[in-house]
Amino acid sequence: MDIRALADSIGYPAAALGILIESTGLPFPGELTLLAVAAYAGTGRLNIVLVIVLAAVGAVAGGDLGYFIGLRGGRPFLERLIRWLHLSPSHLAQAEVFFAHHGDKTILVGRFVLGLRSYASMFAGVARMPFWRFQLYSALGAVAWATTFGIVGFVLGHNWPLLERVVRGLGYLGVGIVVVGGLSFLLVRTRAKRRSPPRRP
Repeated sequence: MDIRALADSIGYPAAALGILIESTGLPFPGELTLLAVAAYAGTGRLNIVLVIVLAAVGAVAGGDLGYFIGLRGGRPFLERLIRWLHLSPSHLAQAEVFFAHHGDKTILVGRFVLGLRSYASMFAGVARMPFWRFQLYSALGAVAWATTFGIVGFVLGHNWPLLERVVRGLGYLGVGIVVVGGLSFLLVRTRAKRRSPPRRP
């Protein structure tokens, strides 16, 4: 695949749409999309400042959508979402406790954490965090995130031929590493559960 042609076809809108979709709770590689578009800006085809601004706007807009989804749907919606993602209900309980103690930090830093970036806004809505407060921390986190990954992608884009070779080289090899790593993790986790002593009543 010619990733230069792909980046050229999606251009500026991808910088905003990728993270907007991910921030609403849908599984989408918003971070990788921003890196790709920013890298393309590094070749001189796009304006990196505009890419970063659009990414920040998309992150804020997606966070707002996630907030109102959580506000309207409440905890029942999150419970259905957890079941759909095949996660344990304990994950939801742990996340709620953490958010109750560190809500502001979660919104601010959550942009940089995979998974938390997608659902922190929903937790804010479920917890009924005041919208102005949520908006402040969401905007600060969005600007920091968009600037950081925009600059990283832009620097990578200055050596686009090398980036293309790396992406092509990681094709099947990258998939293989991910699969092997995932299976190894599941195997270690299963063995650890079997070896752990039963809890006393």
